Amino acid sequence: MATDNQENSIGLKQVWSWLISFVICTAKDAKKLGEEDPRRVIHSFKVGLAITLVSLFYYFDFSYQGFGVNAMWAVMTVVVVFEFSVGATLGKGVNRAIATLLGGGLGVAAHRLASFAGEKIECVILGMSVFFIASAVTFCRFFPKMKARFDYGLLIFILTFCLITVSGYRDDEVIDMAQRRLSTILIGGCATVFICMLICPVWAGEDLHKYTASSIEKLSIFLEGFGRAYFQVSNEKNQENNVASLDQYKTVLNSKGIEDSLVNFAKWEPRHGKFRYRQPWDQYLKIGSLSRECAYKIDAINSYLNSDAQTPVEIQKKIQEPCTKMSTECSYALRELAMGIKTMTCSLSADIHIVNAKASAKKLKSMLKNGRPEIDLLEIIPTFTVASLLIEVVSCTVKIADCVHELGSKSKFKSPDPVKMKKQTS
Repeated sequence: MATDNQENSIGLKQVWSWLISFVICTAKDAKKLGEEDPRRVIHSFKVGLAITLVSLFYYFDFSYQGFGVNAMWAVMTVVVVFEFSVGATLGKGVNRAIATLLGGGLGVAAHRLASFAGEKIECVILGMSVFFIASAVTFCRFFPKMKARFDYGLLIFILTFCLITVSGYRDDEVIDMAQRRLSTILIGGCATVFICMLICPVWAGEDLHKYTASSIEKLSIFLEGFGRAYFQVSNEKNQENNVASLDQYKTVLNSKGIEDSLVNFAKWEPRHGKFRYRQPWDQYLKIGSLSRECAYKIDAINSYLNSDAQTPVEIQKKIQEPCTKMSTECSYALRELAMGIKTMTCSLSADIHIVNAKASAKKLKSMLKNGRPEIDLLEIIPTFTVASLLIEVVSCTVKIADCVHELGSKSKFKSPDPVKMKKQTS
């Protein structure tokens, strides 16, 4: 007995210690998440507030008598529709409202038409209608444009139509049921949208704007330190720490999914802040695509930073000046473009840096064409590859600048202050 008690005590202590460590780790993770983005904490309280408010329809007798058990659909709507950003919430809310209305209306119509055929044929007609509608709408979900913006609505349409059609076979009060369900869903959706928009709103368009500028800035950070890191890495081993700090651009390589979702959400949002109703959100996708193209070029260049291939010092010194000039000028241009996007101001100094980068690229091209044929090609291929990639980075920078200027024209960015421009140039 004593041995059993000791074993039970040891087991309880192990469980208790595991529970304590789990709580501590969870608290640390929660603190980290809150510090990374405090809006997450606010969003959690907003969801809790919305669910509490719509739950009152179920708690109070006068509202419960009007809606009955269907009052729970308001709570379910809040849980399903409430998203982090206003655009995502509006997109889901509108999809759910329209899909519920259309699905419920079509379900009631199918039920009425089937009821005229008699009890024996009614179930056959209802089954056939469910089969054809569900199959057709499911196939529509495979269309890219439909899936991007209306996938949730199509899913809710199928669910509502099937629920109304199937349940209407056993329940004669199908119209009252559909009306109550639609009313509670609209109440939950409206409460969700109002709380999401009025209490510390998170705008997907604003996040997309900042994310695009941040991606361009990360490219500039790499290019700014690349010249020193590449041409000195073989002589100074202490440059390894600096090279490690240039890896921020790698987040740009996988930015497509984030940009696509933010653009999709931003298109649902009304006019807010500096962003107009018909903001050219697709232009941000073009900038993001060009930024990823530049990031892939930079990723290829980055692979040569720690390469073991030895290039003759004579060749390195010969191309060091134009290569460093190109990377530095492109870095300055991209930084100016990122700052222009952040402040929604047309950047004029970026064009100056691009002209300088083009001049260095032209100079480097002439050097590569007039290379000495007696040098071993295997020794110079890595350096010449880096030089060629830098020339392509200049071309990408030009494309990004043109796309940003187009965004500024469509979004009506402000013109820069000429007084500040004179101070910067002087």
